[in-house]
Amino acid sequence: PLHASRRQQRPGRRRRCSGCRRFPEEAAVRSQQESGKMAHEAPFQLLHSELIHYICKSADSTDSENGRSVTKLENLGFRVGQGLIERLTKDTARFKDELDVMKFICKDFWTCVFKKQIDNLRTNHQGIYVLQDNKFLLLCHLSAGKQYLEHAPKYLAFTCGLVRGALSNMGVKSIVTAEVSVMPACKFQVMIQKV
Repeated sequence: PLHASRRQQRPGRRRRCSGCRRFPEEAAVRSQQESGKMAHEAPFQLLHSELIHYICKSADSTDSENGRSVTKLENLGFRVGQGLIERLTKDTARFKDELDVMKFICKDFWTCVFKKQIDNLRTNHQGIYVLQDNKFLLLCHLSAGKQYLEHAPKYLAFTCGLVRGALSNMGVKSIVTAEVSVMPACKFQVMIQKV
């Protein structure tokens, strides 16, 4: 019969990492949790970039086609925003006013999509809201040079549609525009349209 050597591990016992007090599986879980945010961001960023590339490539290079590409991206975001907000609000109570709706967009909706809250929400209390994200996920991979500012509208159109679609499904008709002055910070202006 073969005898188990001292180095072989008995069933049910865990081996510690050499040189540290943690068990290997605990270290792996901890590193996955620390990099988990990045692991979720990468596929979304790649899908978004490919979506932009595909839609812009399928259009001609003329200015009117460029505008159509941005419109297509915004319409796609609109539909995604409608579906996503349905799932997020199915168990929440009715919002009492549009400020509560905007707070929900800035906290819960933005966290669901971009894994962080909006950095700043401002309003003039007359139907105009400015949502500021100082490190917008979809602009982080672009270079900070001024030559890339002209490409920013393509990268923001989907998100404008996303917010507009979410607000639409919450009963708030709006116009959403985006502005970038310094990469990767951006501001989304939401103008509520009174019915």
